[in-house]
Amino acid sequence: MIRRLLARLRGIRARLVLIISLVAVLATVGATGVNYVTARRTVLAATQDQVMTRLRDAVDAAAPAITMPPDQDSLTELVRTLPGVAAARYGKLSAGPADFVPAELAERVRAEQRLVFQRVDSSGVPALVVGMPVLTTDTNFTRVPSGLEVYGWYSLGAEQHQISEFALNGWRTAAVAVPLAVVLAWLAAGAVLRPVRRLRDGARQLAHGRLSTRLPERGGDELAELARTFNESAASLEKSVGELRRMEADARRFVADVSHELRTPLAAMTAVTEVLDEEAARLQGDAATATRLVSEETRKLTRLVDDLIEISRFDNGRARMDRREADLGELIAATLRTRQWTERVEADLPPGIIAAVDARRFDVIVANLVGNALRHGEPPVRVQLSASGADAVVEVTDHGPGLPDDVLPHVFARFYKADTARSRSEGSGLGLSIAEKNAGLHGGTIEAGNNPGGGARFVLRLPGRW
Repeated sequence: MIRRLLARLRGIRARLVLIISLVAVLATVGATGVNYVTARRTVLAATQDQVMTRLRDAVDAAAPAITMPPDQDSLTELVRTLPGVAAARYGKLSAGPADFVPAELAERVRAEQRLVFQRVDSSGVPALVVGMPVLTTDTNFTRVPSGLEVYGWYSLGAEQHQISEFALNGWRTAAVAVPLAVVLAWLAAGAVLRPVRRLRDGARQLAHGRLSTRLPERGGDELAELARTFNESAASLEKSVGELRRMEADARRFVADVSHELRTPLAAMTAVTEVLDEEAARLQGDAATATRLVSEETRKLTRLVDDLIEISRFDNGRARMDRREADLGELIAATLRTRQWTERVEADLPPGIIAAVDARRFDVIVANLVGNALRHGEPPVRVQLSASGADAVVEVTDHGPGLPDDVLPHVFARFYKADTARSRSEGSGLGLSIAEKNAGLHGGTIEAGNNPGGGARFVLRLPGRW
């Protein structure tokens, strides 16, 4: 369950949903942030402009009536009557709570002699402090600084509340938009991946041999083009495989037919060679040589035809089993006696290892393995029977050069011979393939390899009973 969940989380659909969700979150956060900054700048700029304009107009209107230089009472009256003025300074004289005026703001007013402002935080409440000099007109009707400074203090709490509400609305919008984006991304990913899943299922059916599989072609987008390409490939593959199967079936039928047709003349030839073998001892010269050659080649041809017929039975599924429980040690000993290999093969055959086998097919397996070791290996050739768990194990080894690494993958292939120079050797190249097929019919396996000390090693494993 956990693995399936992790697999889904690592799937394309989850990744698409994650990517689209991240894009939606980033877009929403970015838009909200930009709007917040823009709104804040706009609201504050409008408030600042409005406050500074009112203060400038009020001071300019009252400036001609101010007696210069002012005394303490004049400063107090100015603060009391002039709208927007919270404090006034003239030299060492001051009126109003001047402690709200930042020192840097006052320095700028004196140095620059113009209206300036500064936003401050007053007990957690944002505020705007505005300061400006009062200009008077001299005898030349030129406006000159009078040394009088006025300051205003304005709360920005309402504006801050307005900006906060705007930001909160943005986050509320994001809280609704992001889940909606996730749902839409999930649905969209499902719509996009549905053709991909059909393609996956179609490829899986092709892998299982259902070559008639086709995908529905809907629309004209890239996925529809992919489905069309898949169908074209599947049709081409079905045609090619069908042709190959037909050719393979024809080849198998040809081999089977030829093999069966050859049995009758081969039977007659075998009878003739038996007569020739009896007369060969009395023949001399080329006649004796020809007689022995014909007899030997006839035996080879007979074995080849028998092997081809056996292979055709495997290919056509007509191989039959007559399984009976038997002592494998006794069956192996009988195989060695029948072929007169007793003196040439070392055998370790403990009694009591029982398995349900077809005695004829088991004899073919052992004969092929031992005969292969005798022909291509070097003595001593050894056959060892043992029990390993629930399996009966027959191990055939020799002390020859062993199997080259490039030969091991092909050792059970039909007609494969490691040494092309042995193309006219006694073996047909089918023996090990037939042995492997017979082992498979018994539910067993044959492994090919080499001994650490040298020599080839074949291991037959069959289900046993003891």
